Amino acid sequence: MLEDKRVVRLKKIIKDSFRIRPNHNPKYIDVEGHLERLGSKQQQVIFGRRGSGKSCLLVHYKNDIGKSEKTLSIYISTDEIKRLGYPDVLIRLLLQIMENLPSSKQKWRKFFFQETIVQKHIKDLRKLLNQAETKKVKQEDRQETKVGGSGGYIGVNLNTNRSKTSGTLSEFEESKLDTLERYLTDYKTAIEEEIKKSKFDSCFILLDDYYLIKRDKQPDVLDYLHRLFRGTEFYLKVASIRHRTDLIRHDNQTIGLELTQDVEEINLDRTLENLSSPSEYLGRILNFMGKNVLLDNASEVLFNHNAFESLVIASGGVPRDFLTIFVNAIDQAISKGHTKHLTSTNIWKAASSFSYQSKLKALRNDVNIEATNLEAIFRDLMTFCIKEKKRTCFLISQEDAQIHSKAHELILQLMDFKLIHVIEADTSAASGRKGRYEAYTLDFSLFMEPRKRGIEIVEFWKFDDGRRRIGVRESPTYPLERVANAQAQTSLNVTEDFISDIDN
Repeated sequence: MLEDKRVVRLKKIIKDSFRIRPNHNPKYIDVEGHLERLGSKQQQVIFGRRGSGKSCLLVHYKNDIGKSEKTLSIYISTDEIKRLGYPDVLIRLLLQIMENLPSSKQKWRKFFFQETIVQKHIKDLRKLLNQAETKKVKQEDRQETKVGGSGGYIGVNLNTNRSKTSGTLSEFEESKLDTLERYLTDYKTAIEEEIKKSKFDSCFILLDDYYLIKRDKQPDVLDYLHRLFRGTEFYLKVASIRHRTDLIRHDNQTIGLELTQDVEEINLDRTLENLSSPSEYLGRILNFMGKNVLLDNASEVLFNHNAFESLVIASGGVPRDFLTIFVNAIDQAISKGHTKHLTSTNIWKAASSFSYQSKLKALRNDVNIEATNLEAIFRDLMTFCIKEKKRTCFLISQEDAQIHSKAHELILQLMDFKLIHVIEADTSAASGRKGRYEAYTLDFSLFMEPRKRGIEIVEFWKFDDGRRRIGVRESPTYPLERVANAQAQTSLNVTEDFISDIDN
């Protein structure tokens, strides 16, 4: 069955779906009505782990649904501007928005000196982008008897044919951000008029991978864009990773966006807390793709009795990981001469050869210098679970999470990068431990193949007669005070060696 021509075509469709490009139209399998929700005239933030389908959702909407509506969809990938400082990153966003408005593409206007207001703003924003972040501007307060040509907006007045002047020369410092603030109302007026004169009745700004923007300035960028679009027919749709994103900051005043009040949330994540939910969702995705090659019920006919469940667990419920491991498992099975169906062994071997290294690479690419700290914490978690406690699950006290909130946030970031998975957000613990706990499992690609000697694999998806997860409440408690010690002992590029030597 695995060598069937339909399976070969299915693998090709899946591989083609891995790379999301703005100029292509990927297939988005809408199980929970996310496409319809995205099409509403609301400011929205779309949360999802890497590979959960955020980019696919935005690009498919832009190139499919959006074209059939009277909505102008502007897709922006922050990957291209993630290294810029603030406010240059904001200027770049404004440029990308304005340069995608209809009149900005009317190049003939500049030859007839009939530039639109939007085109003039674009020209001035490009000048502003090329300046240093702050500049000295000499401003002369003077009286003139004759004035030639002059130019403004950026702050420097250039005059020709000047007569005698008198006055006081003063010097002051002007920042780019001050310029952006002064012209915010002008920008708003310009983009509002742009939509009114166009064939569109609204505009969606599809801002992808927002978590790549420098974190301390994320609220500032959102705050400016929200003020720019508020009260207009422009709607911001921000896709990001939850625990790498700061929507709001409270200083002397509130900066940014508040969930539910300023912006609506769309959550794409399906965790392992309820295994039936990701199983149903991922099964429907595979079956939908199978139908495109005339292969019915792919989630059943290509697996033995428990291999599909193993694939869901190995993927952590993430669609892209699910499909990648599936394809690799087929290749692995065929290479061993097993062509009837996939087994759990095929799944675990495929997961171990792909998942771990790809997740570490993603971590390093996305968080740069912070990756070192996160790897150190993950290394300590592995030491705690595999070497010290010899169990694949661990608990974190909710009280400890409140006391060590920053350390807890780093644990949640490891979850966003799929190195660990939450299996129960609120549980009790055995052995007389008081309070409430969060329960996590290490990613299964780390220990299922090859199996680590003497390690108890907690099968959290199984329940006892009291409907309690088997082995979870008995798992050890990871003290968050260890996080600071792990960070203090940070060293680069040690995690891979540690994993390979974990049994020694």
